[in-house]
Amino acid sequence: MKKLEIVLNPNLLEDAKEILNTCDIQGMMITNIMGYGNQKGFKKSYRGTSYTVNFLPKLKLETITDAETAEIIIKLLTERLPSDEIGGGKIFVYDVADVVRIRTGERGPDAI
Repeated sequence: MKKLEIVLNPNLLEDAKEILNTCDIQGMMITNIMGYGNQKGFKKSYRGTSYTVNFLPKLKLETITDAETAEIIIKLLTERLPSDEIGGGKIFVYDVADVVRIRTGERGPDAI
C-alpha cells in the first residue's frame, strides 16, 4: 500500500479530485496549508511599503491506495495538471505498513 501526499495550488483542487475519482480511490483528506518551496514567496507592496510573503496558500491532498493505482495517479497528475509555473506542487509517496479500521478491526487493504 502507498500513501500519496499531494501538495498543490488551491486552484488545481477540482482537477486533482476529478483525476483521483477516475482512479476509484476509497477516500481522501484535504488540508489547507501554508508553505513555500523553491520560489521562496513573492514581494508585495502595500501603501508604498514593500514586504515579502514567504508562506503561500497550498492544499495537501492525502490518499492511500495500492502501489499500482498510486503509479497511475502519479502519471495522470503529472500529465494533466498545468505545470508551466513554479509552485505547481509536489507528490510525496510513502510506504504504508498497515491500516486498521477501528470499527471492525479489519486490517490491510480491506481496511481502506
